[in-house]
Amino acid sequence: MPRMHRRRFLQLSGAGTVSTATGGLAGILASGRAPAYAQEQTVHWLRWADFVPASDQFLKGPFTQQCQKDLGIKLTVETINANDIQARVTSAIQSGSGPDIFYLLNNWPQLYGQSAADVSELADELGKAQGGFYDICKVVGTIGGKWIGVPFCVGGGLIAWRKSWLEEAGAKDGFPKTWDEYRAVGQKLKKAGHPYGQTAGHTFGDAPGWWYPYLWSWGGKEVEADSKTVVLNSKETIESVKFAAALWKETMDEGGLSWDDTSNNRAFLSGTISATNNGASIYLEAKKKPDAYQTEKGEPMFKDILHASIPGGAGGVFNLPGPFTNMLMKYSKNQDAAKKFISWAHSKPVFQGWFNTQQGYTAGATKVWEDDPIWNVDPVMAPFKKIPVTGRLSGFAGPPNQKAAEAQTKYIIVDMYAKAIQGMAAEDSVKWAHGELVKVYA
Repeated sequence: MPRMHRRRFLQLSGAGTVSTATGGLAGILASGRAPAYAQEQTVHWLRWADFVPASDQFLKGPFTQQCQKDLGIKLTVETINANDIQARVTSAIQSGSGPDIFYLLNNWPQLYGQSAADVSELADELGKAQGGFYDICKVVGTIGGKWIGVPFCVGGGLIAWRKSWLEEAGAKDGFPKTWDEYRAVGQKLKKAGHPYGQTAGHTFGDAPGWWYPYLWSWGGKEVEADSKTVVLNSKETIESVKFAAALWKETMDEGGLSWDDTSNNRAFLSGTISATNNGASIYLEAKKKPDAYQTEKGEPMFKDILHASIPGGAGGVFNLPGPFTNMLMKYSKNQDAAKKFISWAHSKPVFQGWFNTQQGYTAGATKVWEDDPIWNVDPVMAPFKKIPVTGRLSGFAGPPNQKAAEAQTKYIIVDMYAKAIQGMAAEDSVKWAHGELVKVYA
């Protein structure tokens, strides 16, 4: 018999010689494709471990379940320490695999723009539907007019302070408004065993959130508006460093050099410090557990906590807002599902559920959330509403671009103050930091 080639055999098989029509094994072989089964869409979202635990519980429970119901998407919400996020992003980009979406803090999106998917259509639609994004969200979420991430919300720090203790130390008219007042009150507080507490360590939130506004309040800045000319080594900066070194010894818990973003929370709630620049998590935790966190008089501590802006100097009063941005990675094999998820998660009715769990810890990234009823619930939380519009971002007086993000990630400004606190001459610490910025901005 003449030899029959395999291709001809499959053709005949597909026609019904071995099986009927195109069914069975022969049909599969003839088509060259696996049988079509409905595949469940998945999305992996990596976020920070929120300082409001109820929010993470919501995302991993009702939120994830609703996503499955509404979109048919199996959502994995992974939470890790925020200080570890950048290492995960770098690893994922290098390997070409990892979470589909990263929840990035501050101006970090600027570091990874080349590895991000274009989400301009999504961001434009959400912005139009919700009153527009705040400027700080737009500048960190775009490069060259293209959206590299979709802004989710805005965090930031204010000073949480013990009203009774500061009044005893002389702050009768509220939290000190100037650095001289802050220093005078702090000296009395530390002698009474109630120092201020701040970090000068390598930690993502509280360190830059304190030292950048501190620098600006003295009139210091990193670069000129051209984002090229480094001007850190100035009289204003040097004076700020000299004052900071003295302030640290006279008013602060000096263990703060090694603190991370949880250390000051624990210190405040344990009653070892009287004031610290932080998000609202200290107050919310004390309010949640009034029996666990009490004053020395046996009263709920949350009733003795207020929030205030950092003191000001000749340069003004500032904060460092913390935009949060969802970045969809180019390597993701779930682009369509991830975009559907982002659109759904950022939509007003879905976002509202999560926003309620924050209790004012973050503001929305779009202006529609300024009028949300959440801000009328607790007057102590109300000041956080203004965080998106009362601050400036790192890299001032230039934009918070990739170089500004690199400088912040390297903790150059934080280390400038830390070196002086540990004994380096102010002029030398400023000269060192200036040189490091030149390397970044050159």
